[in-house]
Amino acid sequence: MRSEDIAKLAGVSRSTVSRVINNYPDIPQKTRDKVLKIIEQYHYEPNTSARVLAGKGTNTIGFFVVSLAEQHNVNRIYQNNYFAPFVDAVIDTANAAGYYVLVHTVYSKEDFVKVKQAFLQKRIDGGIIVGTQKDIDTVRDIGGLGMPLVLIDYDIGEIMEHHLDQNHLAIVNSKDYEGATAAMEYLIGLGHREIGFIAGRLTTFSGRQRAKAYEDALQRHGLPVEEAFRLKGEFLKQNAYDEAIRLIRSGRLPTAIFSANDDMAIAAMEALKEHGVRVPDDVSVIGFDDVPVASQIVPSLSSVRLPIYDMSREAVNKIVGMCEAGLSSFGTSSFPTQLIQRDSCRSLR
Repeated sequence: MRSEDIAKLAGVSRSTVSRVINNYPDIPQKTRDKVLKIIEQYHYEPNTSARVLAGKGTNTIGFFVVSLAEQHNVNRIYQNNYFAPFVDAVIDTANAAGYYVLVHTVYSKEDFVKVKQAFLQKRIDGGIIVGTQKDIDTVRDIGGLGMPLVLIDYDIGEIMEHHLDQNHLAIVNSKDYEGATAAMEYLIGLGHREIGFIAGRLTTFSGRQRAKAYEDALQRHGLPVEEAFRLKGEFLKQNAYDEAIRLIRSGRLPTAIFSANDDMAIAAMEALKEHGVRVPDDVSVIGFDDVPVASQIVPSLSSVRLPIYDMSREAVNKIVGMCEAGLSSFGTSSFPTQLIQRDSCRSLR
């Protein structure tokens, strides 16, 4: 059914139908109700291409998940305990706001061309990017299109430094430094003085924040930062497992390990178990993100809970706000984390 047919059935002009669909305020309520009743009765859906040509929105948000490090696993995003909850939360929140979501994965620098194309071809009204590396040129390129854009987990200071704080851009972060500090203070409070660290990718804002909190906490308490206890996990399970094996074979273990995410913590726990090292009797382990499996493994993993739902909801709300009403200034939001104590850490006191 076309809009002309709706107009005939309602006894109004085609332009009136268009103005009702696009929620113009100058339509009498009686006329609006008549048109909407027929639209509902005949399940009419406006043509998206026509809306775009007319300068209207598509009611579609682009959600771009960046994971440049995981290029060899076909299901690397959808089986990822960090990214998968973001995908679910963004889709649920956007759908509730009346928006569709186009999900696209970015596994290489070349894939960013597809992100740009989605904006230029007006397939989306705005975009959300999560997992962006420290790459100001890419942010400048996409942000320079002047369309609504939200970055999740990006350095606000870098945006300000390069003068990219435009009114169509927003940043949504979690308070990772505070969360990592809470994890370290918890371990130190339990009496641990030799604490290892499994680092994530330092090209990401969250990776750098968690690493800095680890170092700062040790220095604040007068404890050494031992390079032998720093493992390069890159937020990847296999890397963390291999690094844990290397640490075990060195013949000297810390009494506790803080991991920059839960996946790496769990991989390290598997390596320790395989080599007869007991958690938490011999080594305490704490992670970050509080993924669902953290509470299900034995021993259950202490972690720092990431506010994924709150961050996703805020990102969608900001995009919808920019698409529908426009924002007057560069926007930033940062959500608190929460320390979750379980069975993988023990007191030495």
